[in-house]
Amino acid sequence: MIIVDTAIRDRERSGRPVLVGMYGAGFMGRGTLIQVERHMPALRFVAICNRNVQRAIEAFEAAGIARRDIQHVDTPAALSEAIHAGRRAVTDDPDLIAACPHVETVFETTGHVDYGARVALACIAHRKDVVSLNVELDATVGPLLRRKAEAAGVIYSCADGDQPGVTMNLVRHVEAMGLRPLVCGNIKGLQDRTRNPTTQAAFAAQWNQTPSMVASFADGTKMTAEQAIVANALGLRVPQRGMIGREFSGHVDELVDFYDIERLRAEGGIVDYVVGARPSPGIYVIAEAKDENQAFFLNLGKLGPGPLYSFYTAWHLTVLEFGLSIARVALCRDVVIGNTRAPSVDVVAAAKRDLKAGEVIDGIGGYLTYGTAENYDISRRENLLPMGLAEGCGLVRDVPRDAVLTYDDVTLASGSPAAALRQEQDRLYPVASAGLFSPADRMERLAALQGGRP
Repeated sequence: MIIVDTAIRDRERSGRPVLVGMYGAGFMGRGTLIQVERHMPALRFVAICNRNVQRAIEAFEAAGIARRDIQHVDTPAALSEAIHAGRRAVTDDPDLIAACPHVETVFETTGHVDYGARVALACIAHRKDVVSLNVELDATVGPLLRRKAEAAGVIYSCADGDQPGVTMNLVRHVEAMGLRPLVCGNIKGLQDRTRNPTTQAAFAAQWNQTPSMVASFADGTKMTAEQAIVANALGLRVPQRGMIGREFSGHVDELVDFYDIERLRAEGGIVDYVVGARPSPGIYVIAEAKDENQAFFLNLGKLGPGPLYSFYTAWHLTVLEFGLSIARVALCRDVVIGNTRAPSVDVVAAAKRDLKAGEVIDGIGGYLTYGTAENYDISRRENLLPMGLAEGCGLVRDVPRDAVLTYDDVTLASGSPAAALRQEQDRLYPVASAGLFSPADRMERLAALQGGRP
């Protein structure tokens, strides 16, 4: 923050805002647009691509843009002309923003795996930085997309304000002090794998969100994707399928008593979550001291006698922080979270109820499946189906409730760019090396993150 806020002020004073194109005009995209338009003049959202163009128009209007200053475009020339004239553009053609030379950075907010994959590939091909809220996509093929972005000289990153980015901020701070993070945890208020769009409809309506999105929060799929992103960025693992995931109503500081430090060391660090702890909804990092000097001053600082010490961030403020992520990438060339090394944790599909041959999976936040965490090497060896590829798959045999699905249980949806990318990623990171980092390797990866370099 000390660096990025200075960069933001400098850009504001220059009178040359970063020109941003956005994909999606839903709950998070609309909220971010309003926040940036009102409070971050260093950024200027010049174009929105949305399948329903009217929603994009309404998002700009909600941010205070007059209708006469919003132009519907369908050609590259029209988009360039609108931006040059100071108008805001809306379109349903994703290639227009990706190819537009005036757009410096893109913000992908859709949460749809295949659409997000198409957008990411197009933007990277046109050498544009991508700041993504699409944790579902990142948990499926994020390392490969970042590798492609790195080869193109651009950045593909998840965002601060979402829990993976907030976790990475805290990890970088803890590691920069010379401590060793051993647990990266997510604090949830609810975890019920049976939740679906019907059970979550009323809550979704109350907050103007889509029922399937809310269901993916409640059934744990989104949280699992978030923790997979953290694990893959740091080389951490899960101690068991699905993580530990205990319920605990006390303060997160008390969690230091629940973990076995020798087991954590043997694993090289883990990701986990807790339901019901305070403060919520935030994240926690549990670390150990490397010497007696650190231990002395941690105890003096009221963090206790050790050997484990609790650090936490009590909030993740989504749209209030997403603009900071765009600025970090565009102005500081700082990857919020992510790396290009082999993944260590996968999100695999599990049956939300007894599934029958012939059914077609409805995807993330639906009625049929939820995502659960498994170590990437085990997922590969057991041929498990990534949750990000489940939508549109046809079941070829029955699968009992809570069983994980394999590729042999389904026929994949045809023409899926995410499926093609996953095949490429799996070839790039052979199963013999996927996730098989020694504890020393994982600690080295943590140390390499000092300074924000992936």
